[in-house]
Amino acid sequence: MSNFFVHFPSEEIETENKLLFEPIESPFAKRIKGTLSMYEKISKSVYETVKANWFPVVLSGDHSTAGATIAGLKLARPKAKLGVIWIDAHADLHTPYTTPSGNMHGMPIATAIAEDNLDCKVHELDDNTTRLWNQLKNLGKIAPKVLPEDIVFISLRDYEKEEEHLIKKYGMKVISTNEVRRKGPEAVARSVFRYLSDCEHVYVSFDVDSPDASISRGTGTPVSNGLREREAQDLISKFMQHRKICCFEITEVNPTLDRENLMAEIAFDILQRSVNVLLMN
Repeated sequence: MSNFFVHFPSEEIETENKLLFEPIESPFAKRIKGTLSMYEKISKSVYETVKANWFPVVLSGDHSTAGATIAGLKLARPKAKLGVIWIDAHADLHTPYTTPSGNMHGMPIATAIAEDNLDCKVHELDDNTTRLWNQLKNLGKIAPKVLPEDIVFISLRDYEKEEEHLIKKYGMKVISTNEVRRKGPEAVARSVFRYLSDCEHVYVSFDVDSPDASISRGTGTPVSNGLREREAQDLISKFMQHRKICCFEITEVNPTLDRENLMAEIAFDILQRSVNVLLMN
C-alpha cells in the first residue's frame, strides 16, 4: 500500500526457489548451486548499481545472499577497504566443513572473509561441494572481500564454538544487546565508526532476528535477549547518517511465519526511516 517503491527505481532479481522442491545434493551446503547462481546475479546487480552512482538497498529473503552483496560492493571498488556492520543474532561464520545444519544462510561472512575454518573441521566434503564453495569465496577473483577485523557484529548472541573460534582467532569486534542498551545508539555508532576508521566504505546488514524474539516472530530463527524495536530503528538511523555507508540490506523476513505481518511492518518502518535519513544527508 506504500508509494515507496514508486519513488525509487527497483530491480527484482530472479530467485532459485524452485530448488526447494528438488533433492539436496550437498548435505553440508544445502542448495549451494542455487546460492552460487544468486551470488552471480546479485553481485552483478549491486556492482552495476554502485557504478551508476546509485545507493543500493537490498531486500533479501535469506541472509546467505549477503555474501553476494558484499562481493558486488567489492567488485565495484576493488581497491577500497570495505567495512561490514552485521546486525544479527547469529555470526553466520560457518563453512561447509563446520556447519551443524548445512544451511547456507549460516555462511555468508565466511564466504566474504574466504575462510574454511579447517581448525574446527567436522565434515569431509565431496569434490562438487568443495568446488562450488571455492567459487563462492573467490567470486570476482577477489578473496577475501572483507578482512575479519573490518567486521562489527551487533546483538550477536546465538553462535557455535566453531564460529567463536574464528571470532577469537581474528579478534573480531562484537557489541552485545546490553552494550547497545547501556551506551545508547549514538555512542555505539560513534565507537563503530572509530573502530572502522580505516575503511573507506561501510555496508550495513540488518537481519530481522537481531530484535528480540518477542518482536521477530516472522523469521526462521528468533532468539531472545535481542534489541527492542526502537533501539534497532535508532541504531540504524545513526549508522545511515554517516557518509561512509555505501549499502543497506534488510533480510530474513519470512511471510509464511509472519502471521500478523508484524515483522514486515517493522522492517518496512526501518527501511523508510533509513532511506529518509539517507536523503537528508
